[in-house]
Amino acid sequence: MKVITEAMLRDELRHSEAGEYYVPEGKMLSPAAREYLQQKKIKICKGSAPAAPQPQSAPPAEGVLSGTMQITAKYRDYETGALYAEKPEYMTQLFDDVLVVKNNPRIAFRGKLDSLQALIVVDQALLSERGGNEKTIAGLGEILSVLREIMRCDALNEPLRIEKIIGLTPAELRERSHAPMKYYHVQYMRLPDYKMGLAYALLNQLRAAAREAEVAAVNAFKNGREYERPDILEIFNRLSSAVHIMMCLYLEEHKL
Repeated sequence: MKVITEAMLRDELRHSEAGEYYVPEGKMLSPAAREYLQQKKIKICKGSAPAAPQPQSAPPAEGVLSGTMQITAKYRDYETGALYAEKPEYMTQLFDDVLVVKNNPRIAFRGKLDSLQALIVVDQALLSERGGNEKTIAGLGEILSVLREIMRCDALNEPLRIEKIIGLTPAELRERSHAPMKYYHVQYMRLPDYKMGLAYALLNQLRAAAREAEVAAVNAFKNGREYERPDILEIFNRLSSAVHIMMCLYLEEHKL
């Protein structure tokens, strides 16, 4: 059963003054979402919202809410609540029927996320052609899977659940990344040099790119003085740590 979260409700009710909220079949409110509606004094109903009759000449209007906005137009503007019969060329879908302009921070973040995945695939191809880098290629594959899951959950507005990256929990990633000498007998954040080899150089490039994508994520999910999607922000904070640990493992294995 799909869960309607508080974050989803806040997005949906941003430009509405609804007195009732209809929860469709197959969906349920999270405890925080239910509390949010109660605080807003919005009545919670089950099933589909009743259709609101309109004169034929009347402009498209928002009806009663039922999980998603009941509108006669196909799309709605995330920022203004404006309705569109067709998607303008300068806009793209944030999720469901919600549109934003293509330079919106959320879309800029998705672009960084896409570029990061492309970089990993190129790195894997280069290392595969050279041979002898199976462990590094496998680790990159795990990180690629995490990035693809982040993209899926962001696009579908679903919670992100990542228990481990390269076999380590977020807490373990943080601890080991900050104490590489203890765990890998490697100096902390050793500066790269071309003499260390292609694999190490590619990993360092990926670490820097992951940092850039993390900054884009922070910009994307900033809402006033608060930050949405802490699940995505936490995992992104650990991704660069995961790459740093892979660099340390490489140095340890090759005695560099």
